Order: sequence, then structure tokens, then C-alpha cells
Amino acid sequence: MSSACLLSAEDLVFRWRRGQPPCLELADFEIQPGERLFVHGPSGSGKSTLLGLLGGVLRPERGRITLQVEGRSVELGGLSDRERDRLRVDHIGFVFQQFNLVPYLSVLDNVCLPCRFSARRRQRLAGDERTEARRLLRALDLGAALETTPVTRLSVGQQQRVAVARALIGRPELLIADEPTSALDAQRQAGFLELLLQESAASGASVVFVSHDERLAAHFDRRVALAELNRAAALAEA
Repeated sequence: MSSACLLSAEDLVFRWRRGQPPCLELADFEIQPGERLFVHGPSGSGKSTLLGLLGGVLRPERGRITLQVEGRSVELGGLSDRERDRLRVDHIGFVFQQFNLVPYLSVLDNVCLPCRFSARRRQRLAGDERTEARRLLRALDLGAALETTPVTRLSVGQQQRVAVARALIGRPELLIADEPTSALDAQRQAGFLELLLQESAASGASVVFVSHDERLAAHFDRRVALAELNRAAALAEA
């Protein structure tokens, strides 16, 4: 891995069940500090699997994933489940396809959640966590009237924006977004992308953004067609 890389993956192989062919097989994959990377590909090309591996949610069967944090290199495969959870909450903002919001918490409490678990995220805030959560919610067009609303009463698009605000709070070094604009209309999609890229630039965070909508690629520094990199997908298609 280049010393300048924020994250790298080498000789990566993942399969969901033993005995099945791999669903993801990458020779190498790198993300630079502050880089805005757009990853696209059709359904089944391994986009969500790759993000799960990069974020430490999944473990590779083979290969290394290395993240530079606080001046040291951390190899994710060498960490326990608990250590990977700690690394993720301190250093990675994740927008999942299914949002993973806590149903019994309000909108505001869902956004503040990473700061409740991570002292590092709290330390990066300019003010207190609730003030920062409100700023992010307003920027994403979610008004004060919704702050105390349970997330289960929100529309799909509103839940998606809450998940984005939660990922951004506390300025993590890496933002991973899995199809985050799929439930937004064109106007809110543009507003979301502007906020995401503004916030990541302000904190120096890298962004890995996955989408099937290639029209969004123009907003990013680099684009990657995962189907061209994933040898497992190429073999399955052949």
C-alpha cells in the first residue's frame, strides 16, 4: 500500500457460503485521503459486498484491508468483532441501503447516536452534538418539527436523510454510502450531494459512494466500474 493511502485492499476474496464460488475477488483497491470516489455497476457486481468489507462489517476469506487512522496502519482482518465495531464508530460514517436506524429513537437521537458511542466523534464537533445534529438536519431539509418524531413515522426519503446526517456527524475520516440517493427526488438528490461533498471536504474525509446512477459520477474525483475490477463477477458472466 502507498504510504499516502487512507485505505487499501489487496488480494481480496469473499464468498457468502463455503463451497460456493466467490462473489467478490479484487487484486487491489485504494482510496486516497480526501478522495471522492464513485463506484458503479449493475446489480450483482459486488458493490454492497465491497462496502461491507471496506467498512469492517464483513470479513474477507482472503486478503488484507488496511486503514490509516491517527498515524498508524490498522489491518481490519487482525481485529476482533468488537475492535472492528470500535474502529467503525470512531472513524467511518456508513449510510446503509436499509438505513439501520433505531426504531424506538427519535430523529434527533438517531443522528446523535455515533457521538454517544464515540468520544473521538464528540471531540471533533465545533459545539455540542445536538446543535450539530440540528445543523445537519436543516441542511438536509428536515425541519425542527421532526426532531422528536420516531423514525418509523417518517417517509423512506426522510429516513434516508436521517441516516446521512448520522453518518456525517463527528467528521469521520471515511464516509461510505451505499445507494444513498435512491429514495430522493432530483432536487433533494442535488442538495444531498452538495452537503455530503461539502462536509467531507471541510473535514478532509474520503468518500466512497456507490450507485447504479452513472449521471452522479460527475460530482466525484474518480469513478470505478466494479464489474471491470471484480474478477468473480467477470467469471460468473463468462
